[in-house]
Amino acid sequence: MKSVLLIGLGRFGRHIAIKLAQMNHEIMAVDINEERVNSVLPYVTNAQIGDATNEEFLESLGVNNFDVCIVAIGGNFQSSLEATSLLKELGAKFVVSRAARDVHAKFLLQNGADEIVYPEKQLANWTAIRYTADHILDYIALDSDHSIYEIPVPEKWVGRTVEDIDVRRKYGINIMAVKREGKMQMNITPHTSFQFGDSIFVLGNTKDIQKCFHI
Repeated sequence: MKSVLLIGLGRFGRHIAIKLAQMNHEIMAVDINEERVNSVLPYVTNAQIGDATNEEFLESLGVNNFDVCIVAIGGNFQSSLEATSLLKELGAKFVVSRAARDVHAKFLLQNGADEIVYPEKQLANWTAIRYTADHILDYIALDSDHSIYEIPVPEKWVGRTVEDIDVRRKYGINIMAVKREGKMQMNITPHTSFQFGDSIFVLGNTKDIQKCFHI
């Protein structure tokens, strides 16, 4: 369990709060808008109405006591930049800031952000890839070159084993898990076999995965 300071409770921030609550983390939620703060009260440990660009207000929260500070402000880049900078000046251990554009990310990183998230850009990439191929069930980009794909098991693999198929040697792809009837099987061995209706999670170079599965 970690302690998280979440600044900005628009749609993105609210979804973060709900997910953090499901993961049983301690959450301090902050927004200048009272209605937004009230909307997340069922999910958070504490909440404050306040201006995250105000140094005295941020200092009163004890930002250095949180494991992670997330700046989820989306509609006002200036406020996001000021909040990010103040958090770092006040001793925040780890700051994650939301960006909409690369130039925003550049300034945020220069002014205290340790990591950047692009919710719109990342979701757009996922949607484009997920829904333009008939046989991709899910997709996670790990970096510019490597990804994890969830793919229905190819028909020609049914009844065969990991050792028989040997995609690691042929394509440098690792089979991480098999999902069967909604349940994940993580203990993959050379003798793991595939059944009709299975889906598989594969990790590797994106181009190699696309070549192997004709994506």
